[in-house]
Order: sequence, then C-alpha cells, then structure tokens
Amino acid sequence: MESKRRVISLLVDNQSGVLARVSNLFCRRGFNIDSLTVSATNDPTVSRITVTITSDEKALSQLILQTERLEVTRQVFVLDHENSLERELLLLKVAADVHRSELREIASIYKAKIIDLSPDSMVLELTGRPEKVDAFLKILADYKILEQCRTGVTALERGGMHQHMQKPPQEVRAAQLPLPG
Repeated sequence: MESKRRVISLLVDNQSGVLARVSNLFCRRGFNIDSLTVSATNDPTVSRITVTITSDEKALSQLILQTERLEVTRQVFVLDHENSLERELLLLKVAADVHRSELREIASIYKAKIIDLSPDSMVLELTGRPEKVDAFLKILADYKILEQCRTGVTALERGGMHQHMQKPPQEVRAAQLPLPG
C-alpha cells in the first residue's frame, strides 16, 4: 500500500494530559508525527489537535479506530487535501549584513514579512501552505540561516459546518463505541 502524507484533525476534551495521551497512542502504534498543533476551539471545553503523519490507508484506519476509543476523544477525521485549508507559520532569522536587498526581494515575492531588523540580521515571518514554506526555505538555503522555528500544520475544512461537526459528542461517541452488554 502507498504511504502518503495525512492530516488528521481530532476534537478532544480540553483538559490536562490529553495531548500526552494522544501522542503516546501514536508513538505506541509506531507512527512518527511530522507535525503537531493544538489549540482551544470556539467551545472552551474542546481542543483541536492537528497531526500530520505519513501512513498507508490500512494503518491510518487502525490508528483512527484506536484514537476514537480514547475517552477524551470527541471526534476524529482525516482532512482531504483538496477540501481543506492548511497553514504553517515560519519564523526565520537570516544573516543580513551584505545580502539585505536580495533578502527583501525574496521576502516580497513570497509575501513574507520582515518583523525584525538589526545591523547583522533580519527575522522573516511567512504564513502559508506547507509547500510554500518548503519552497521559501529552499530558496533561502544559500543564505546563512541563524535560527528557524516552524509551527507545523494547522487546518480546517472549507465551507460551512460539516457533518462531523454537527453531531453532539455523546451521539458521536455512542456510534464509535459499542455499548457494553
């Protein structure tokens, strides 16, 4: 089976220890997490965890099934690359003593912001799809990069409220887990 990049969105209870439980499950199942972002949602009792992994379809199905069984999990869904908006944030500190104008031009082309400027360096901020961030870093590979920080993917599906978001958590959980007895 073909392994490819997958973005998984999890809605979980917003409480301490949830991230550790979810990431430990991924680790125990042998998945390497490529990126991981977590934030509160518009409901203060719910957090969204966005995980990027490389997986084939069979392993992904198993992982989703096991993640749904965690008592802190409300909903799990794989985001379709075509129907979702994915963004990353990159902060990049570059030596800028002699190539300042070249760096400004590259930043302008990629619509990156210069958020700090000192006599010997500049800090660039870029937000965009992961492919855009990768291309930006490739172009700047010939310059002296002093520091780099990249957030990882955060994503939402396009359009209005989707079916997986319309069901109350109790109904979703009842459908995911067979009732005892």
